[in-house]
Amino acid sequence: RKVVVVAGALLVLIVFTGALVRLTESGLGCEDWPTCSEEEFAPEWGFHPWIEFGNRLLSGVVSVGVAAAVLSAYLRTPRRSDLIIWSWYLVAGVLAQIVLGGITVLYDLHPLLVSAHFLLSMVLLWNVMVLLAKARGGRGTPRSTLPDPLTRHSLATVIVGSLLLVTGTVVTGTGPNSGDFRADRLNFSLSDVAQLHGLAAWLTLALLVSLALRLRRAGIAPTALQAPIVAAVLQGALGYAQYNLGVPAPLVMVHIVGAVLFFLLLLRMHLGWFERPIEDPPHPVSTTTEDLARG
Repeated sequence: RKVVVVAGALLVLIVFTGALVRLTESGLGCEDWPTCSEEEFAPEWGFHPWIEFGNRLLSGVVSVGVAAAVLSAYLRTPRRSDLIIWSWYLVAGVLAQIVLGGITVLYDLHPLLVSAHFLLSMVLLWNVMVLLAKARGGRGTPRSTLPDPLTRHSLATVIVGSLLLVTGTVVTGTGPNSGDFRADRLNFSLSDVAQLHGLAAWLTLALLVSLALRLRRAGIAPTALQAPIVAAVLQGALGYAQYNLGVPAPLVMVHIVGAVLFFLLLLRMHLGWFERPIEDPPHPVSTTTEDLARG
């Protein structure tokens, strides 16, 4: 679990550095891939090239982190095939991210590719959270501690919260922070897509609050929802502020950080309702002759 937490932290970090690349207009600081240019592997010293190339180098560190997760799954006692498989999913996702990042550069930061790059990172973080949840119990089928209607309500909240991330990437792809002046923008009205994103945010918050009320009526303390609700309110306030201030890059960066943390809180909330059978001890306890004599 500790190794997976480190791998997850690295995945979060590379999301933030990727956002920094875009918000500092460094997206095409290196115009080729996998090398920085046709002539050189690494760029000469310069702010924009090294912001972009530094993000590429960090992907190597992330690769080491997910490889360590796979290795620790193999070395775990008792060994569990489900943990090994889900660890390999992380490796596959990171490799896909590296390739998708290269394609994004080669296609001059097309906004749909940039959005896909971010959303794939969210899938990887979901993978991390599921892997951690699995590692806390046994290999048996997880069972929700909530009644079925409340479990479905919780799942619906996660789904709508995920759609909130998707609409956020549409706003980003339409707005002014493209990563480079040569990058295309989505041909939407910024006002329209921002309203759609805001609607998704209000719906997510409404689902969270109504779930908390339903839990309380069922006699279940809604403590797991406190952090997601606070994060949703803060994110909403920040979203309205950045839109009315003309989408300044520093506020966008804070909003991206908040979006990732909010998504992780949603996943922790939903996965936390489930219990997994505890594993048997790795080695059976032997019965000695003295134990038999005692009866």
